Formats: sequence, C-alpha cells, structure tokens
Amino acid sequence: MTRQFFVGGNFKMNPATREAKQALVKVLNDAELDQNTEVVVAPPSLYLIPLQEIIRKDVKVAAQNCYYKDSGAFTGEISPGQLVDSKIPYVILGHSERRTLFHETSEIVAQKTRAALDKGLSVILCIGETLNEREAGETAKVCQAQLEAVVKVLKESDWSKIVIAYEPVWAIGTGKVATPQQAQEAHADIRSYLTKAVSSSVAEATRIIYGGSVNAANCKELSKLPDVDGFLVGGASLKPEFVQIVNSKKE
Repeated sequence: MTRQFFVGGNFKMNPATREAKQALVKVLNDAELDQNTEVVVAPPSLYLIPLQEIIRKDVKVAAQNCYYKDSGAFTGEISPGQLVDSKIPYVILGHSERRTLFHETSEIVAQKTRAALDKGLSVILCIGETLNEREAGETAKVCQAQLEAVVKVLKESDWSKIVIAYEPVWAIGTGKVATPQQAQEAHADIRSYLTKAVSSSVAEATRIIYGGSVNAANCKELSKLPDVDGFLVGGASLKPEFVQIVNSKKE
C-alpha cells in the first residue's frame, strides 16, 4: 500500500503579528508545492479562520488543540464541534508541549481524540519520549503506552482519520535530530505495535510522520525511510524552507 506523504506545519504560538502571518501565507501561496503531498498548517486559534480564508485551497488548516466537551463553562477552550462548524478539518492532539507544560495525560489525549473523531475531525496524534526515557532504552515502551490509551477508545475504522506524529521530545526545538536509523526504528516499532494492538491493515495504512527539528538540510534523507510518511514541522514551518520540506519527496 502506498501511503500519501504528509507534511504538517505547527506554528505554535507564532507568528507574533498579523503581518507576519500574511507574509508566511504569501510564501506558501506563491510556491510550487508537490501535489502528491498532503499539506496542513496549524496556526494559533485566533488565526484559524482568517488564515483559512487567505491560504490556497490545497493546503488544509488544523487547530493546535481542542477540548473533549461539546460546549459549556470551559473558559479558554475550543470544542471539536466548533472546529467542524468553522470547517477546520484537522486538530493536533497530545503534542509534547501539551503533555509537559499543561500536564495532559495519555487518558486525556485519548478522550480528546475520541471526541474529535466523533465530530468528524481528523487527528494528528503526537507521541514521543524524553531524553531520559531515550537513554534508558524506553522509547518503544513510552510510545506504546501513549498509544495504548487511544487504542482503548477507538474502533478499527477510526484509524483512517488519524496521522501519528512521532516526536522525540529531546529533539523538539533543540536542533538535535534523531538519526535516520533512530527515526526508522521508532516508526517501525510503532507500526509493529499497531499490528498487534489493532490490525495489520491499520498498521499498513496509518501514516506515521516524524517531528523533531526537521529542516531543509535533513528532510530529504529522512523522507526516504520506509516507515517515515512525512513530517510535523515546528520552527522551520515559519521559514521559506518549509516549501523545501513539503517538496522533499520530489526528485
């Protein structure tokens, strides 16, 4: 099975101004992008609708987070239903910054995933280990534990709406990148776990993308790995080199 290559740009709490956002969009709108790659960008929630209105139609827009309730007294949150109503197709869930800075457990991430899928959203589901866990040889164990919580609340058919983003926490924003061998090994372990925990067809069809200081210099080599189906890009998604990353599968 050929899995469509996927490149997501997570802007995090950037850019700082509307002018910077417009400049960023202009770069993407003017670029020649690989039509065989699915491209998704995730701006801060304030910019979701304005960005969707000005960005080219072949680039989809994602929220960086959502809550698991439909509505109510949850100040500062956005519901999956509100995203769907605003025609936002994707949401990022379980990003390491949500897990570490905002103390989201794997169970909360699973709850959010279930709620997002129930409303019809597609999910970029983030998992990954810290430096201590990597050095202790616990990468596979940590990733499986984070996935297990989600596996418990999903049906097999739900997996067609999920992209798994493997993000080694020690490589996010640090300039450190997993070696191609480390990335491939982690992705192969994740696929192997999906075979056991869900099914071989889901394991074969699910896109597993890499996130961890991906840039124009390393994206070509990483894109050739058999179990790397794309990237979730942080800092480099705010720069013109994001276009090169999107086009990394182009010969």
